[in-house]
Amino acid sequence: MKYLHTMIRVTDLDATIAFFNVLGLQELRRRVDEKGRYTLVFMAAPGDEQAPVELTYNWDPEAYTGGRNFGHLAYAVDNIYDTCAAMLAHGVTVNRPPRDGRMAFVRTPDGISIELLQDGPALPAAEPWLSMPNVGSW
Repeated sequence: MKYLHTMIRVTDLDATIAFFNVLGLQELRRRVDEKGRYTLVFMAAPGDEQAPVELTYNWDPEAYTGGRNFGHLAYAVDNIYDTCAAMLAHGVTVNRPPRDGRMAFVRTPDGISIELLQDGPALPAAEPWLSMPNVGSW
């Protein structure tokens, strides 16, 4: 047995792709199914193509609630502060700032929680992150 991918349903494919691009993920492949009326886009971090996220976009509008016991996706990042600053610069709310220099949470345009973890040891505590409060749920 081996891990294949994680699938999340999205309501705005372009916005979600842009969100994951800011995180550094790149599109690996795309499948458009006219008959089934959906598009699948697989994205992964460069060098980590064996752990993709599958974005499932159903063409017919559907309300998604609560995630069916889905917790979050987690990604290791080279510099948690730089990553969170890039997210803020692209209009993404940092729901749980990296006050500890190690962990932060953001959400995709569809509200999927993304955990960002500092690769290696935690960075020294630094402003503005140290003083930032949590925003919303994460």
